[in-house]
Amino acid sequence: MIGGGALLALAGGAPMRRVARALVCWTLLAVGGVGAQSPTDPAPDPARAYLVEIDDAPVWSQAASTPLPPASLTKIMTALLVLEAWRPAEIVTANAAVAAATGSRLGLRTGDRMRVIDLLTGAVIASANDACLALAIWRDGTEAKFVARMNARAAALGLRDTHFTNACGHHAPDHVSTATDLAVLAHAAMAQPVFRDLARRIDADVATVGGRRFHMRNHNALIGRYVGAIGVKSGYTPQAGQCLVALARRGEHSVLVVMLGARNRWWDAHALLDRAFAQADGR
Repeated sequence: MIGGGALLALAGGAPMRRVARALVCWTLLAVGGVGAQSPTDPAPDPARAYLVEIDDAPVWSQAASTPLPPASLTKIMTALLVLEAWRPAEIVTANAAVAAATGSRLGLRTGDRMRVIDLLTGAVIASANDACLALAIWRDGTEAKFVARMNARAAALGLRDTHFTNACGHHAPDHVSTATDLAVLAHAAMAQPVFRDLARRIDADVATVGGRRFHMRNHNALIGRYVGAIGVKSGYTPQAGQCLVALARRGEHSVLVVMLGARNRWWDAHALLDRAFAQADGR
């Protein structure tokens, strides 16, 4: 296992140093080396599991190491792997499986052709399952091979309690992650400039090569509504409930909130962010 010092030495820049710090902090928290900085829970039981970081350091958490279904937070990993094989202008052709995708979707049809960047925009902003599946198949030929890559990348990131069975977040008994692991994953994704740009957009327009256009609004309702919100991703299935990774920056301070199985993710995330910024500012 790579120690904290080695991780920081290997990180080549500020964004990757944040990834390393997050992994070190949450590893220490899991073994009892780092405790919550406040004895008062700012939002008792807002979710089945949650955590809050201030400036990449954990401050509050509940059941943060409990494996739970992550819903479309899964797409953070999918986006990361697409960006690590980045060919934005390459054209992807939707097959029958993509056209048959269920849940949130753009509405791709068999034979539709779309650039990788436009599919990624749909997957991150609109949480579109058809765009997500098209990217997985483009990346590795089949979704099964892509899922194997997802699990290998999770292991490389030190996500000990994460296991994926599909690329988009459909519910399955062994498709799970934890609030702790998702915090580390979010830092890794936000270290990618393209992901950062997409995650903070309020809306976007994309089109197939044939000119069929799609307008989308960000499923993360904090974007454009909460001052300083810059990401990251929301998700929902009936089994997972309301899920959210929210990141906001104000001045010199940043706050990350991860919620799995939230009761009211938008209001509770707002409250957690406010309380964290107040603590960061010493109020």
